[in-house]
Amino acid sequence: MRRQVVFAILTAAVGSLLPHSLLEAKVYLTQEEALAMVFADPGKVERKTAFLTRNQVLRIQEIAGVPVESKVITFYLGEKNGGGRTAAFFDTHTVRTLPETLLIVVDPEGKLEQVTVLTFLEPTDYLPRGKWYEQFDGKTLGKDLFLERGIHGITGASLTSRAAIRAVRRILAIHSVLREEGGIEPREPGGSDEGHIE
Repeated sequence: MRRQVVFAILTAAVGSLLPHSLLEAKVYLTQEEALAMVFADPGKVERKTAFLTRNQVLRIQEIAGVPVESKVITFYLGEKNGGGRTAAFFDTHTVRTLPETLLIVVDPEGKLEQVTVLTFLEPTDYLPRGKWYEQFDGKTLGKDLFLERGIHGITGASLTSRAAIRAVRRILAIHSVLREEGGIEPREPGGSDEGHIE
């Protein structure tokens, strides 16, 4: 009992020193929970790491219209309904001054299957409701994947919505380039992944 009281006092003391925004920070899903939500059998999901070349980075940025923040891309591949391999990416990026992590799922044809918030460290007032993210379902990397075109804005969360759109465009472009080069589906026998996919 005494230990619990001491722990509670320490927790309150530390909490009082943290910025208000960090106290509001939310973890909605872990990566394991997210993968279990996407794939019926997470045990059969393959973890892949792509090491992007300079040319790949330039092509991705050209297609997406947004910067690539890391040349090392980790993603997860798994079969759903026997129709090719679905890819799940976790994209962490800055919203205003603090990060959020999105789960971005892309189907075998390169269409968005879902966008889900895993963590959000900004004040929750800046977080759009879950329904807003449903706008991404079925979208591809086209001219309508911009705010106030195919994606409606949301009052009070414009920075969050813009950050999400940038992340989604980046992931769709990464998926497109990797798929073109055999990084999503297995290469034909005799092909080489050296320098691109681990």
